[in-house]
Amino acid sequence: MQEADTRDPLDALDVTTRDVDRLCSVEPADVDPAPHLSFARNVFLPLTTACRYTCTYCTYFDPPGEASLMSREDVRQVLETGADAGCTEALFTFGDKPDDRYAAIHDQLDAWGHDSIHEYLYEMCELALDVGLLPHSNPGDLQHDEMAMLAEVNASMGVMLETTADVDAHAGPRQKTPEQRLDTIRAAGEVGIPFTTGILVGIGESWKDRAESLLAIRELNERYGHIQEVLVQPVVENERWNSPTPDAGTLRRAVAMARVALPEEVSIQVPPNLAPVREVLDCGVDDLGGVSPVTDDHINPDYAWPGLDELEAITGEAGVPLGERLPVYKRFVDDGDWIDERIETAIAADTVHGERFRSVLEYGENPAEV
Repeated sequence: MQEADTRDPLDALDVTTRDVDRLCSVEPADVDPAPHLSFARNVFLPLTTACRYTCTYCTYFDPPGEASLMSREDVRQVLETGADAGCTEALFTFGDKPDDRYAAIHDQLDAWGHDSIHEYLYEMCELALDVGLLPHSNPGDLQHDEMAMLAEVNASMGVMLETTADVDAHAGPRQKTPEQRLDTIRAAGEVGIPFTTGILVGIGESWKDRAESLLAIRELNERYGHIQEVLVQPVVENERWNSPTPDAGTLRRAVAMARVALPEEVSIQVPPNLAPVREVLDCGVDDLGGVSPVTDDHINPDYAWPGLDELEAITGEAGVPLGERLPVYKRFVDDGDWIDERIETAIAADTVHGERFRSVLEYGENPAEV
């Protein structure tokens, strides 16, 4: 059984009561709409639906004995379909350290010559680069050495902080803790990989908890400068979670808090398949996340991604331009110190995929400036 983590999640972080109180007072009227919106075109590859955690709001994990592992052949087929459809991002995800809890997953990895799910992910990221997509991995909690290994083959990585509060939705014998998530975000900063994180709204946290979570992300970004975007994502009803989805007013205030808490260069993302995007665009949202023309949102299968025409309609109604981006933001590519040589080579390659990457970098991210 996993031992409980009893550390204070905000220990060693400069999150003051004064800052929390100030952020809790933020309202949508305190922020301005973003001048443009961005999105990434991706394919979603759930390498396995196994997870050592059992969060009560999550439909992604399957019980031991039911979860499977995508084969290399299945992964290649999805990657090639996405590349042919003009996608730039291969979004890899799976539950946290699934081979710790699922004997069948561990045995399958062993049969394929891998000591861990992270070794297999590394190989699949290499395959994505070979096919012509830039990997972005969300592999759950990672130690520093695991993060450093995967940073070699990823354009960016991510994990949701969700909340710094201890909530009942995370309770149980295999409890997800904010300390572990903060350690993962910290490890990404130490390694120097562009990173995505965010808060989950509506799982039992208070406004104070939301403020503390955003300020914890801000503090880690001030130390390392690695946060490229922060999601403000409402929990949605599903077969395991029947509590109400946060209303538009709650989401508007949470988005405004995120915009005030974080520096301008960090994007604020609201997923358009999970939230009433039209009702929050004036609260500082500037990114709509990864949207796939060929695969489902496997974490939220009941909530289909909108098509590009719908995204254009949403932004058109708001009177702002929509631009495409890569899974790694342009400022990190331009800096030159943030991405591995393999990612730089893929972007610079004299291939149709390299040309598409460069076209998105040049014309997509800030359409208002073109």
